[in-house]
Amino acid sequence: MNPAIETDNLVKQYGDITAVDNLSLRVTPGEIYAFLGLNGAGKTTTIRMLLGMVKPTFGEARVLGKRIRVGEKKPWESVGYLVETADAYPELSVRENLEAMRRLRPGTEPKTVERVIERLRLTEYADRRAGTLSHGNAQRLGLAKALLHNPQLLILDEPANGLDPAGIVEIRNLLNELAHEQGVTVFMSSHILGEVSRLANRIGIIHQGRLLQELNVDELEQNRRQRLVIRTRDPQAARSLLISAGFAAEMKADGAIEVRDISAIENPDDIATRLVNAGHAPTMLNVEQEDLEHYFLRLVGMEERDVK
Repeated sequence: MNPAIETDNLVKQYGDITAVDNLSLRVTPGEIYAFLGLNGAGKTTTIRMLLGMVKPTFGEARVLGKRIRVGEKKPWESVGYLVETADAYPELSVRENLEAMRRLRPGTEPKTVERVIERLRLTEYADRRAGTLSHGNAQRLGLAKALLHNPQLLILDEPANGLDPAGIVEIRNLLNELAHEQGVTVFMSSHILGEVSRLANRIGIIHQGRLLQELNVDELEQNRRQRLVIRTRDPQAARSLLISAGFAAEMKADGAIEVRDISAIENPDDIATRLVNAGHAPTMLNVEQEDLEHYFLRLVGMEERDVK
């Protein structure tokens, strides 16, 4: 089975700036692949090359088994996409926008317009001009256009952009349904690790145009650091005790003591006993896992600068 998306040493340069740097990806049919990176990491440039909107400087991309060349017609009859902003004809209604898109998709039945309006919860806005929609509902319209022709592959650039929390959950459920029940492949970019970790089968992390890491959700959980967090009434004395016992105890700005030694994390009761016997009984002692955003920033080398 051919990969749904395949890139080999993909490079895009704009003068002296390398936006995408030797990117090689394989996306398996039917999976949800999250392409994660900070703003400016190269996500949108990659998506534009996958869609034939810009020409790579070096390397090549294949989508649904077809090599992508600027101006080629295939394989777009099987691909739905949303890039950066959800474009629409502002003076036309939601329904009219979707009908115009349907006519550009040969073989798409008229009834699909109403079906996708309902699916994206746009029914009450169906006759409203697109130019008057909120940012979140404009994003829903963009997703509706991407889904109109029942594509095999969805390529989505920040699909949750502008949606409220309830809308984000709805889109998450929709993408899960498409992938798991209909076998649709979803390739989505995002800068929100917490959200994509709930949705994606695999995550590719890009920074400054380079792919730093690919991993599945289980591997992500294993890679997140753990720490033992302790609070006592005399944190300085408690920290000194732990250091004298050979632990790398660090005082945090909020007065908590952080210990990253594996022996302490695996045996927190031993730490509690030491503190109690020394007269520094902990008021809190908890093993915590590194939050997702901290993990991401640590991976891209921004831990010390941006996370306290």
